[in-house]
Amino acid sequence: MAQALINGESVGAKSGEEMPIVNPATEEEFDSVPKGGREDVEAAVAAAKEAFKEWSKTDPDERAAAIRAGVAKVRESAKEVAGLLTKEQGKPFAEAMGELHHFLHGMDYYADLASKIEGIYATLPSNLGPAYGLVIKKPIGVCAGIVPYNFPLTLMGTKVGPALAAGNTIVIKPAATTPLAALRVAELFHEAGLKPGVFNVITGPGAEVGEALATHPDVRRVALTGSTPVGRRLMEVAGPQFKRISAELGGSDPVIVFPDADVDAAVRGINIGRFFNAGQACLAAKRVYVFDEVYDEFMQSLVKRVGRYELGDGSQKAEKPKIRMGPLNAARHRDTLTEQLEDALGRGAKVAIGGEAHEGKGFFFQPTVLENAPHDSRVATEETFGPLLPVFRVSDADEAFRLANESSFGLGSSVYTYDVRMIHRAAQEIEAGMTWVNQLHFGYDELPFGGVKESGIGREHGQEALESYLEQKSVVVGGLG
Repeated sequence: MAQALINGESVGAKSGEEMPIVNPATEEEFDSVPKGGREDVEAAVAAAKEAFKEWSKTDPDERAAAIRAGVAKVRESAKEVAGLLTKEQGKPFAEAMGELHHFLHGMDYYADLASKIEGIYATLPSNLGPAYGLVIKKPIGVCAGIVPYNFPLTLMGTKVGPALAAGNTIVIKPAATTPLAALRVAELFHEAGLKPGVFNVITGPGAEVGEALATHPDVRRVALTGSTPVGRRLMEVAGPQFKRISAELGGSDPVIVFPDADVDAAVRGINIGRFFNAGQACLAAKRVYVFDEVYDEFMQSLVKRVGRYELGDGSQKAEKPKIRMGPLNAARHRDTLTEQLEDALGRGAKVAIGGEAHEGKGFFFQPTVLENAPHDSRVATEETFGPLLPVFRVSDADEAFRLANESSFGLGSSVYTYDVRMIHRAAQEIEAGMTWVNQLHFGYDELPFGGVKESGIGREHGQEALESYLEQKSVVVGGLG
């Protein structure tokens, strides 16, 4: 059985209970982890609080060196970690390696920023005599990171990286179905010399462990990546304590393909952006609006490319020219996607490709493209967290932008066009935290990442994320004259 990591030590749950870990490609239980509870949260937070006393005063260059040492240790064990990720999450091994490298890049990025936290100096006007002011930036304290199942490493890194670089300590709560790779990464960081209590990982049910972390009085910063209902609950329980909160939540990202677009490039970007990781990505392309002039060409090319996917165990390779797609992470996610598909079909949508039930073991869902779905059907109004893509025909830019914004979500968006007027409109008018132009949806470590409306609050990635793990304090020095 894998163990939680508290204060640098591998430990079981205080209750002695365990949770099984299931391979979503085979439905077999292959490992277990501690089923933590409030007592375990108390222990993890206490360890992080004690470690904060020293870590917060550690020289920034030393913090950076500790992060880099951990990165190097994880890189040495890349295949082992990626293998765990494939087995517990379901994604193909090549995608797991890609996620791991994205995690390492992000950690390196924040290691580089650790020594570049700058205050502000100003001369102040005063009737009380000469004075000057300083704004100093201090670490917040104990932080909590709540991580989902779709990108367990990357989305852990967006919390651990800036927290540690800023001088905070952290307790990570991975998803109940995907804790193993995260635990191994934390172990490797400690094997590389990270001080005990700085980086803790506790496993258990989100409703109990997640809420215990979010409401703990010694946790001053909570970062969540998850669904909109979970984000709403976080605001309810953590808000009254005035904690620093960021919540990167669901998305229903629109894509607009204009008449002047490079259709082949648009199809490639949307195909990868929707079906990568079996469509389990908050910033995936989820609603596509294609102009009449290029609609038929677009659909013909898209269907051809989607037809190359082959469902199978992520630890195995597909035969060329097929592309291996793994399963969804759990049966309940497959069931939700099936319900969304059936709702659309029952209201007149047509299947362009896919849509058939998978036979045999594993939580697989066939890559599916829909046409003519009503815009108030579930595939348009809800987040479709899997390989299900509705495509809509539009006649002009006004219609495209109106439909793109006809959503409660506002995470990502994209346009395929070389018309600078439409690029400008997209940047100004689409209600989303991010807009890509002629590019697939990808979260860059160097740019702030987050959404508007029901897609969340706050930003991860970039220097903005580092700032969100720091408190500003104004200091006035007078009595100089």
